[in-house]
Amino acid sequence: MSGDGTRCVRGGGGHGAPEIGAPAHHGPVLTSTFHLGRPEQAEPGADFYARADNPTWRDFEVAVGELDGGPCVAFPSGMAAIAAVLRGFTGPDRGVLLPSDGYYVARLLADEELAPLGVGVGYCATAGDWAAAIEETRPGLVLLETPSNPGLEVCDIAAIAAAAHRTGAVVAVDNTTCTPLGQRPLELGADLVVASDTKALSGHGDLLLGHVSAADPVHAERIRAARTRGGAIPGPMETWLALRGLGTLDLRLARQAENARALAVALRGHGAVRDVRWPGLADDPAHALARTQMRRWNGILRFTLPDVHAVSDFLARTTLVDSTTSFGGLRTAADRRARWGDAVPEGLVRLSCGVEDTADLVADVIGALG
Repeated sequence: MSGDGTRCVRGGGGHGAPEIGAPAHHGPVLTSTFHLGRPEQAEPGADFYARADNPTWRDFEVAVGELDGGPCVAFPSGMAAIAAVLRGFTGPDRGVLLPSDGYYVARLLADEELAPLGVGVGYCATAGDWAAAIEETRPGLVLLETPSNPGLEVCDIAAIAAAAHRTGAVVAVDNTTCTPLGQRPLELGADLVVASDTKALSGHGDLLLGHVSAADPVHAERIRAARTRGGAIPGPMETWLALRGLGTLDLRLARQAENARALAVALRGHGAVRDVRWPGLADDPAHALARTQMRRWNGILRFTLPDVHAVSDFLARTTLVDSTTSFGGLRTAADRRARWGDAVPEGLVRLSCGVEDTADLVADVIGALG
């Protein structure tokens, strides 16, 4: 199974040869306990309690791990996954270097939970000089996010990983905006990849989920053990829904990228819009680097309107754009990022293209801008 679509549809089976009369699609395993049998019948590795493991998790983790290129550990949200990495690979003598323009909740966790415990916290802009920042701060963990959320800046994963490894640091990449189909950080030298599967991977806006995949199985087992101890476990129903949604990821990404390209081009021609960014545009400042490490484009773009009132007017007039704060779903969604504290202009809009008909979506967005 080498093609993206085949991997998405067929990944995570793991049930052996099908039996006549058995269901073709296995449902979620909804249980807190498993039969143990008599003590002398104990089988090493058998399921025993649902905080430790669940067959539905394993199906999902196998499918996503095949896409990422390393063993995967599922979490109940993207932030639970990020938190597991931040807490598991830092300490008083192992600080962390994060993107100053990345997801703001990751910064909050580092500043408000890690720093008080004596963990050094440093920052570098996604498009900044990471090699210099690594040399200056000597972190134990480097967390990247590329393309960044919401600015869609890009950094060189391979080069930064090499610089970090020279100082003994572990490198994790938040791959939420790309998904495993758009980018494979582990193949570029990263040690860990983390993502919010709430977004495009599950794709339907109806669940919370996240995961961490590792290049080294030892790192994966370390994260898995921490999940079992801490209890940050995903629900089997949510995991099963995400696995079901994964089956159409290849198709959804193709339409979302098509819509993003058409919208980015149309928005550039509108007088009220400035600073349109989408790495898939040949003249986007991030394009040259992005095309060397991204396997395909996604559906997220950003642009800036004159002020908050212009954003409000746009959202009031559109009929095909939801005012919501997530991205990667079937429905096109827009979010004014300054409302959450991102250091961006008041009128900056992150727009996540859904899978609506391209012509309909372009007409609606341009019409709503007036």
